[in-house]
Amino acid sequence: MNPPDSYTNLLKQTVEELSDTSKMKGLFHQHRHGDPLPSSAALEEIIGLCRAVLFPGYYGKSTLNSVTVRYHIGMEVERLFSMLTAQIQAGLCFSEQQEDRQPCIDYHTKAEAIAAALVSMLPQVRRTLATDVEAAYLGDPAAQNYGEVISCYPAIRALTCYRIAHELYRLDVPLIPRIITELAHSETGIDIHPGAQIGEYFTIDHGTGVVIGATCIIGRHVKLYQGVTLGAKSFPLDVNGNPIKNNPRHPILEDDVIVYSNATVLGRITIGQGAVIGANKWVTHDVPAGEKV
Repeated sequence: MNPPDSYTNLLKQTVEELSDTSKMKGLFHQHRHGDPLPSSAALEEIIGLCRAVLFPGYYGKSTLNSVTVRYHIGMEVERLFSMLTAQIQAGLCFSEQQEDRQPCIDYHTKAEAIAAALVSMLPQVRRTLATDVEAAYLGDPAAQNYGEVISCYPAIRALTCYRIAHELYRLDVPLIPRIITELAHSETGIDIHPGAQIGEYFTIDHGTGVVIGATCIIGRHVKLYQGVTLGAKSFPLDVNGNPIKNNPRHPILEDDVIVYSNATVLGRITIGQGAVIGANKWVTHDVPAGEKV
């Protein structure tokens, strides 16, 4: 149904204002016909494939056994490689903003190499996730077995996304790692930047509201509870008053640290080995090893 005549001019004027690209600085992506775009739906499927490969029988096909597992993992890995290549290519193309940028098809070979590198890392990713599963199981008396932890615990879902995204981040893949960790954020309430460095045997109990910043460094056997923020205290500014990017600004947690619920730890400070941060605490200074706050 057409709008009443009295609104026609209003709608036309609104369309003109919304279409003025000179007023869209940073809000408009100039798409080139034929270039692929990153897809959250495709990346969600990729995460599902990764979970099926990393935790066979818990995700993906539920009828696996020792005879069929090789076949099913082979099928999943082949599809994963193809989908990863397409999404990495789209991410590389999307991040290229120059008007004279090279054709997107030229990124295909690079995207294939990165996808192959990521697939080759999956055995190590699984070994690391196995330590996270063990930490969650041993750290929670309510957990009855490893299967319950893998199937039910939001920390394992979020860490699976993070550990895959972190490897892509290390491979200098633009945009895609952030989309993957934000998918986990939406699913679990756990917000981990893919640039954070997190050691083995890491666990997050309950998880809702946890935030881990981009330059965090977390050691082995660290445990966080719900609502913990590992954030930045302040942002150094450049001569134009804009935040300087990529400077170390988040905490370092050494091995065996525990941070209880709703604690906030800010700035480039070090929480020493074995230290314990109590619930609802606000910490902006170094904490010596073994100390309780």
